[in-house]
Amino acid sequence: MKNVHVEQLKRIPVAAQRVELVERKGVGHPDTISDALAEEISRALSRAYLDTFGTILHHNVDKGLLVAGVTEPRLRGGRVIEPMRFVIGDRAVLEYKGVMIPVDEIIAETVDRWITHHLRFVDPERHIVIQNELKPGSPELVDIFHRGKIVANDTSAAVGYAPLSPLEKLVYRTERFMNSSGFKEAFPEIGEDIKVMGVRQGGEVTLTIAAAFVDRFIDSEATYFRRKEEALHRVSEFIRREFSDAFSAIHVDMNTLDAPGRGEAGMYLTVLGTSAEGGDCGQVGRGNRVNGVIALNRPMGTEAAAGKNPVSHVGKIYNVLTHYVADVIYREVEGVEEVYVWLCSQIGRPIDEPLVASAQVILHEGWNLQDVEPSVREIIRRELQNVHEFTQRLIQGEFSVW
Repeated sequence: MKNVHVEQLKRIPVAAQRVELVERKGVGHPDTISDALAEEISRALSRAYLDTFGTILHHNVDKGLLVAGVTEPRLRGGRVIEPMRFVIGDRAVLEYKGVMIPVDEIIAETVDRWITHHLRFVDPERHIVIQNELKPGSPELVDIFHRGKIVANDTSAAVGYAPLSPLEKLVYRTERFMNSSGFKEAFPEIGEDIKVMGVRQGGEVTLTIAAAFVDRFIDSEATYFRRKEEALHRVSEFIRREFSDAFSAIHVDMNTLDAPGRGEAGMYLTVLGTSAEGGDCGQVGRGNRVNGVIALNRPMGTEAAAGKNPVSHVGKIYNVLTHYVADVIYREVEGVEEVYVWLCSQIGRPIDEPLVASAQVILHEGWNLQDVEPSVREIIRRELQNVHEFTQRLIQGEFSVW
């Protein structure tokens, strides 16, 4: 336990700071699509390795780029001129003990399944081209999976925290509400590409929402602006119902680039419900952190968790584990108002023996470090001891990384 440290932070919790900024990129955002596809491909490869060989083999598919296509949105329905292209790269075991793994088929089936399930207007056969650039891994990294004890395949640091602030919850739940089945039944013209930016100044919040409208449902400029106002009213009702006690005021704006009188150029119209069709590329690692938000007031690592293997890649394991451990500390240790957990690996070192583990706690008034340190240290020790069970939960897809 010499490399486990617990210290008290003498600072204002995020929720009490004067200014706070939080963003969430919804399921149809190009960056989120990239993260989700990379993660689903990793899970599919893991299942294929397990089914064929009884163990997960080396792979990292966390280098992905969604290249925007070309479309022509029009009132009552436009057209797709050029499809999107999803480029997936990095490393994977393609052949083992004389058995070839059908990686191309696995990737194609995974992309088809995820897009069909999550993006209502994207036809994976017509609207996206897959470019598989996976290559075999280096012998030393591949060998990690055949040693007696799984060791870290990288020197990497991660940080997680708890609890979510009220603004983080507001931003996260607003996007989830707008991409819920009930909301889509009421507003089928709003696509899945929804981004929410929350800015809090004191107790006053401004939410700026970008929501891609699907052109086939819109027959006129008047219809677009009327439906936008109706959707905005529905979202505002949800926010007032769920968050009115958390803030002194909440202002909600949607599609603020809109300009009445400019026709299609003055409305956020898409053919397929995502800006990836023609307006914006996506990249693995540029989207939400593993707890679902991009919180600018919080410390953040630079690792992309999506697509990394769930067995030895600490860039994934520690990213998720730090948030998990922080949440356990916050829930189980009385007196903790806010907690940050840091883990740093050293390549070749067992994943349950990080180079350093650290917890930083902000305490409620009247509490001191001696009151909480033993419990915090014990939780860190316990969860590191159980890290291999935790990786099994990652393999099963229990934790989202976007």
